[in-house]
Amino acid sequence: MNTAEETLNQRISARIRIERESRGWSLSELAERAGVSRAMIHKIEKGDSSPTATLLGRLSGAFSISMSTLIARAEMQDGKLLRFADQPVWHDPQSHYLRRHVSPRSDLPIDLVQVELPPGSDIPMPASSYVLARQLIWLQQGELVFVEGDTRHEMQPGDCLELGPPNDCRFVNQTTEPCVYLIVRLNAVGS
Repeated sequence: MNTAEETLNQRISARIRIERESRGWSLSELAERAGVSRAMIHKIEKGDSSPTATLLGRLSGAFSISMSTLIARAEMQDGKLLRFADQPVWHDPQSHYLRRHVSPRSDLPIDLVQVELPPGSDIPMPASSYVLARQLIWLQQGELVFVEGDTRHEMQPGDCLELGPPNDCRFVNQTTEPCVYLIVRLNAVGS
């Protein structure tokens, strides 16, 4: 892991603690709300363990914010131009999913996130991750199966999907090649 990635993981860990403490929650209360063990949250907050995408989805849902918002609060710098070299990148230590925050910090209620999903990946996300926002998935490269509740969407490059009401979902790459997609997220005011 490179220094920038280690620094981002440290900032995410600190942000989780800040979000928990700002709500006046104990570790046990966050664990119960997120369905994650208290011990795991403690390890993450101390920086002894890197959270997975699934775990971040659960924690952000417990905070009633999106995973994108949680990570953005940890990673974003000031400025209207966010150059490619400065765009925060986060790797899921479990699936090796690669997340790049493309949009600069802004007053606009929108986030652009690029995701590279490795071959054979299956990333579940709880409905609570999507409660406060509307999202589009725009597939750039490869093939993506997006499972939204009981609905299966098989996507090809150029396809763009608007997500429906919040539902448990899965991002699946069943091929032997990576797939790359953009998440275009309209945030609710205050998220």
